Amino acid sequence: MKLSSLLLFSGILVCALFSLTNCKEQRIREEKLLVVTVATEETDGFKRFLKSAKHFNYTVKVLGEGEKWSGGNYMSAPGGGQKVRLLKAALEEMKNKDQIILFIESYDVVFASGPKELLKKFQQAKHKVVFSSEILIWPDRHLEDKHPHVIEGNRFLGSGGFIGYLPNIKEMVADWTGEDSDSDQLFFTKIYIDPVKRKSINITLDSKCRLFQNLHGALDEVVLKFEDGRVRARNVLYDTLPVIIHGNGPTKLQINYLGNYIPNTWTFETGCTVCQEDLHPLTALKESEYPLVVIGIFIQQPTPFVTVFFERLLKLQYPKNRLKLFIYNQEAHHERQVSSFLKEHGSLYQEVKFIGPEEAMDEDASRNLGFDMCRKDNDCDYFFTLDIEVVLKNENTLKILIEQNLPIVAPMITRAGRLWSNFWGALSAEGYYARSEDYVDIVQGRRVGVWNVPYVSSVYLVKASLLRSELPDYELFNSNILDPDMAFCHNIRSKGVFMYVTNMHTFGRILSTDNYETSHLHNDLWQIFENPVDWQERYIHENYSHIMKDKLIETPCPDVYWFPIFSDVACNHLVEEMEHYGKWSGGGNVDTRIQGGYENVPTVDIHMNQINYEREWHKLLLEYIAPITEKMYPGYYTKCSTPLNFVVRYKPDEQPLLVPHHDASTFTINIALNSKDIDYQGGGCRFLRYDCSIQAPRKGWALMHPGRLTHYHEGLPTTAGVRYIAVSFVDP
Repeated sequence: MKLSSLLLFSGILVCALFSLTNCKEQRIREEKLLVVTVATEETDGFKRFLKSAKHFNYTVKVLGEGEKWSGGNYMSAPGGGQKVRLLKAALEEMKNKDQIILFIESYDVVFASGPKELLKKFQQAKHKVVFSSEILIWPDRHLEDKHPHVIEGNRFLGSGGFIGYLPNIKEMVADWTGEDSDSDQLFFTKIYIDPVKRKSINITLDSKCRLFQNLHGALDEVVLKFEDGRVRARNVLYDTLPVIIHGNGPTKLQINYLGNYIPNTWTFETGCTVCQEDLHPLTALKESEYPLVVIGIFIQQPTPFVTVFFERLLKLQYPKNRLKLFIYNQEAHHERQVSSFLKEHGSLYQEVKFIGPEEAMDEDASRNLGFDMCRKDNDCDYFFTLDIEVVLKNENTLKILIEQNLPIVAPMITRAGRLWSNFWGALSAEGYYARSEDYVDIVQGRRVGVWNVPYVSSVYLVKASLLRSELPDYELFNSNILDPDMAFCHNIRSKGVFMYVTNMHTFGRILSTDNYETSHLHNDLWQIFENPVDWQERYIHENYSHIMKDKLIETPCPDVYWFPIFSDVACNHLVEEMEHYGKWSGGGNVDTRIQGGYENVPTVDIHMNQINYEREWHKLLLEYIAPITEKMYPGYYTKCSTPLNFVVRYKPDEQPLLVPHHDASTFTINIALNSKDIDYQGGGCRFLRYDCSIQAPRKGWALMHPGRLTHYHEGLPTTAGVRYIAVSFVDP
């Protein structure tokens, strides 16, 4: 046997005879580690830090609780000396020389792993004190050349986190005599760049971010790593998994983003792991004990479906005697809808404050005033912002948001068919919209949870206690350069308050207010393009979607099909729109509105193009009539070419009937717009070849029949009242 083999074998025998810990450095026990941090205020960031520490069973000692912060604003200028003073005083009371101290920031830090991994990596550094490292030097660039060079990794010291043995850290801070507003980073940097002190204390940097990851200057290096039900931040430059993530400097939004996942806050396997924590359930409360909420309703521009908005507000599942309303309307066009709602239902609420367009109040002032209505009311528990363009479909929205027990929380709503929503996942360098990596997944529901975000708008809930404490400023929505909603979110972020959006439930959507004209009587009729989902809910018969499945199509006469198409509201609005326009034809054969100027079978009518509704009506035919045509007339496909679309009026003293005729169409649509025996007597349609009549057309139902050759028909006499029908000659 070779000598080298003998020596190796001897070493193995020795290790077998004695404990393994005598052959390699003994692992530091986790109970020797103490996490020390400074927190003079209990901010949202601090609460997040404590949660992550609790998740991994770290023991944390908090310094400075209740003490006024006098360490300066070191986001923009050097500061932080108060932390060193507090640390020095706390260390003097500690006597255990084997104690390991982790001194770390708390407002912008999360733990990504536990004490075992942290201590193992500390041991592997083979120094008594290990500081976090940074790419950028701060606060004195003139000291750059004095920093020791490193073969690979970050070269500069970061004071936001360090770990070491108690005696060595005591030695390091022993000479601190600075002011609270002096720079802690500069103090530790000068120790590190002094070769004698660095050697005496035995300091090194965590240059490859194995223990600490400072985000400032390194955002492109850090990605989320999902693996085996765990979430870590991975430094792709050094291929390391840091234990502690620090959003130092101007990277607060990035640590908020990472904190949505770390430590295991959200994983692909479990989804959201914390969304059911710290809830404020309302189920155990009597209705009289429900929190008092001020709902702020803001109308800033002409908006479709305002009447429907107030109908939904009434359906909100919350005791109305625990609600106060603050309504701001700067749009004169909507005065009628608002006044109608308040007249009929305002007394249901505990209190109503209304500001109309005559007061000429700016949007920012109105929103500030709404907040102040809640802030100054000691009984107010929450302020619920609800802009008029919000379609709140979930009647339990307010309850759900209150139960989340968060400082500011918004229900996620989106614009139908688009990625536009009421929150931003990230901000650009200029403070405007930027798309976060998870934005699309959240909007499309592939990731479900409660998300810390930098911007919310349109609908959100704010705790009144927050308005009275952290946000006592009256002018939260004011800015010389930002819109009121952006100014509000900027001010919230600057206070260190977190904003959340939840997509744990389906809440609703947000309307498009683009291209909304106010020149008609019922302007919502024109919204089939801009807001097709809301248009359908308002104007299409509630049973339309069941036509094919539930066989709602009837055949009252051969090849004549009868099915529901319009809601009562659609019928009423179309009739009222035509009467408002008022220019009914005389019912004579001469008609300059049509090609050739002569009508063989004239009616008293108004054409859709006369009220600029031709384009919208064609869309209706394509979306809602064509599918039925292709189903009932197999092999026939239509593009719904329509030379004539019009509303006919029958009156006994005007034109009570229509003589037998063929229509100039491949097929005809005839929609009843009002009700027999309620609005008129008589009427109906008779197909002569089959001697088949429909004498009681149902309001909102359409008759569809072939036009030429086979279905010779007549309009039966209207004997009393006024009958209205909408007619389309399709595919001439």
